[in-house]
Amino acid sequence: MIQTLDALRRGALAGARELTLREGLTEFPREILDLADTLEVLDLSGNALTGLPDDIGRLGRLRALFCSNNRFDRLPPGLGDCAALSQLGFRGCGLREVPAEALPPATRWLTLTDNAVETLPDALGERPALQKLLLAGNRLTALPETLAGAANLELLRLAANRLEALPAWLAEAPSLAWLAWAGNPFDQGEPSAPEAIAWSVLSVERLLGAGASGEVHRARWTDGAAARPVALKLFKDAMTSDGLPEREIAACLAAGAHANLTGALGRLADHPHGAQGLLMPLLPEDWRALAGPPSRASCSRDVYAPELRLDLDVALRLARDVAAGAAHLHARGLSHGDLYAHNTLWDGATGAAVLSDFGAASFLPGGPGDPLARLDVLAWGRLLGELLERTAQPAPPAVRTLLADCLNPAPHARPSLAHALDVLAA
Repeated sequence: MIQTLDALRRGALAGARELTLREGLTEFPREILDLADTLEVLDLSGNALTGLPDDIGRLGRLRALFCSNNRFDRLPPGLGDCAALSQLGFRGCGLREVPAEALPPATRWLTLTDNAVETLPDALGERPALQKLLLAGNRLTALPETLAGAANLELLRLAANRLEALPAWLAEAPSLAWLAWAGNPFDQGEPSAPEAIAWSVLSVERLLGAGASGEVHRARWTDGAAARPVALKLFKDAMTSDGLPEREIAACLAAGAHANLTGALGRLADHPHGAQGLLMPLLPEDWRALAGPPSRASCSRDVYAPELRLDLDVALRLARDVAAGAAHLHARGLSHGDLYAHNTLWDGATGAAVLSDFGAASFLPGGPGDPLARLDVLAWGRLLGELLERTAQPAPPAVRTLLADCLNPAPHARPSLAHALDVLAA
């Protein structure tokens, strides 16, 4: 709920645990500090702030702070004094500087997407709770070497920066399962001869779903005399939390057709407002996402419906279908980068499934066999574990062994997804 500055100043918000203000603020209202005994979540996104007070550390119970789409040149140093602050969102603020003292000791989830940051402090890798780090759309040419010691880092977004290569330690990070790097200078992968499909031959129908990067509509594609139903993804912005829409399109087209991928039919051309788009095969209407995306509390882990229960054979088919789709990507020299239950669409009954959303997909620098593909294996292992947790029957010993191998903190010791498919087939 969006509150008002007037209510804050009248004292009507005393005792509030969450506060959201959207009033074109140019200065931080000092009355917010009067909520120090209770305030846990503060959302000041979409204002015109250029700084925060030096004594913001008085908000000792503050756990989450959202300040995206303001006008900060530097991450406010006073944030480092917020003892409980673990989630910070500063997307699209024009940030150029991230002082070491601005990083709270409890930092777990840091969003700096779509800024102008060129360097990051060594202190970033010295935050032991760091789990989720979103850096797409900046000007980074290197990462702090201390991040190699961030043992709990699970999700990292590096797309659309100025990196000439990825640090070698990324392929050995023990917990890293979701990594995106497309749109950096070393990223040269391109699809071959993508088909361009003109807006004029499409009839857009109802909305099927929406996410951070865009909306998916049901559409009708008239190709010659025939018309066929398709799914049309229209991208919202030039930059998403995962990276650039054009790199998602390139990866999706390069992946080619596969029964366990949403796939692509072609790239949209000549949209009247210049929007980028992708045409995909239309799935049956009753297919749905296996889980919801991570929440503020779960950080990097999906949120399943509490009532979801699966027969063992259904759980294993789900795991097998997702592994088949991801293994096909690896064979094509691609990493998915976002292998999750919320990006798994399934039939809700037999376990038939496809892996969707190529927003974090990247071309493997070393092609098929690149060690970075083992990060997807860890993500798949976590998915397999989540599925098995929702079955009443025990998994066969070979599957339990496979799960342990995929979760191995030493990435080079993890099996390939092709091997995982052999185990599940047996």
